[in-house]
Amino acid sequence: MPPTLETATASWNLVEPEFSLDHFPEPNLFESIMREARYAKDNAYAPYSEFAVGAALILGGRIYRGANVENASYGATMCAERTALFNGISDGERKLSLIAVTTSAEAPSPLESRSPCGLCRQVMSEFATANALVLLDNGDVNGRLTGDIIPFKTLFPFQFRLEKE
Repeated sequence: MPPTLETATASWNLVEPEFSLDHFPEPNLFESIMREARYAKDNAYAPYSEFAVGAALILGGRIYRGANVENASYGATMCAERTALFNGISDGERKLSLIAVTTSAEAPSPLESRSPCGLCRQVMSEFATANALVLLDNGDVNGRLTGDIIPFKTLFPFQFRLEKE
């Protein structure tokens, strides 16, 4: 069983236990940002897949939210993670330190059904700090928020980097 970070109202599985959480001194921040992601999910537009996703992230010390927005031309669909990220980038922020993602997946569910898609991971890699974390919601159990904490580097170890000369 993976190690956990417990607060009064939340329980987080540490997917990579050796990863230090020292740069996040306030564990209640995780719950707060996940609640922001859940709020964003309520605004999702998902009439085709019926799979609502919400994301909240911290860029440059500020919180930005996003929801998935589907389109009949499925290629025009925008994921919640990129919506939130682009909101922050549009404000001039460039350093992603924490992102929380919540989905319509039934709890408990495997990480694969709650994890950002590959395209979102690549876009996030452009701005993720060395210690960036990803929080994946796994619902409420006995009145406590549950989820997983994953270092972004673990979630996306081999991101594409354009070499500049």
